[in-house]
Amino acid sequence: VSLLTFIVFYLFPSADPALLRAGHQPTPALVAQIRKNLGLDKPWYVQYFRYMKALVLHFDFGYSYQNGVSVRTLIFNRLPATLSLTVGAAVLWLIAGITIGTISAVRRRSLFDRAAMGGALVAISAPVFWLGLVSLFLFASDIGKFPLFPGAGSYVGLTANPGKWFTSLILPWCVLAASFAAIYARLLRANLIEAMSEDYIRTARAKGLSERRVILGHGVRAAITPIVTATGLDVGILLGGAILTETVFNIPGIGRLSYDSILNGDLPMIQGTVLIGAFFIVLANLVVDIAYAFIDPRVRYS
Repeated sequence: VSLLTFIVFYLFPSADPALLRAGHQPTPALVAQIRKNLGLDKPWYVQYFRYMKALVLHFDFGYSYQNGVSVRTLIFNRLPATLSLTVGAAVLWLIAGITIGTISAVRRRSLFDRAAMGGALVAISAPVFWLGLVSLFLFASDIGKFPLFPGAGSYVGLTANPGKWFTSLILPWCVLAASFAAIYARLLRANLIEAMSEDYIRTARAKGLSERRVILGHGVRAAITPIVTATGLDVGILLGGAILTETVFNIPGIGRLSYDSILNGDLPMIQGTVLIGAFFIVLANLVVDIAYAFIDPRVRYS
């Protein structure tokens, strides 16, 4: 991932950090001076080797071209906000998605099922940035028609004020969770309908188990494996930065940091956020693989 990031910046001149900092009509001398000051005058493979050496030996992501601050420090300062947004939204979309998907599968073709799946299509089709702006327009305390929740830019850290932290994230959690909950509900519904027609479900009923235990203990347990896989990938991606949600609600997280770094052509900061995102995705996949052994009785690791 780090190598690809380097290659992209050297293959596309428009992404040259020196050109981005030199203004609209830069002179060759000015661009050359900026490149020298930033260490960009060295061959790309030399820069890449130095970068990976510092990263592996000292966990050093380098320093921002924009303000000279340590990339690691900036990322770790922004990480709590992204963690708060991602974990809260994940809890919300899992509860909603699993609950709605299970009820829809058990009461297939009922009024609830049709309404829930129709609403899921609407939630999936609504872009996050549009849904965020609409929620601010309707419910933000400063501009909303129904001022129920704090608006954009109201994020407060958990340790600073737990109450304000919770209320400032209600709208972002709901907006971020909406499409994921809809996708998970439809996915679980399809898998659970298929699972409930299997032989082991009929055997469980023949043994006299209650319908609740048959559905939750056997049907949902077998149908939830794809949900676990999707959750691991989605959480890993969002921990690398929920760019749209953090930008709309002005949350100082990794996603907003990535957005600002891209606008400023801050190569070390972009590399740092990309590597952190890749790390979380790999970690989430590892957790998912381990969780399979506890969720699905058909999976065993020797």
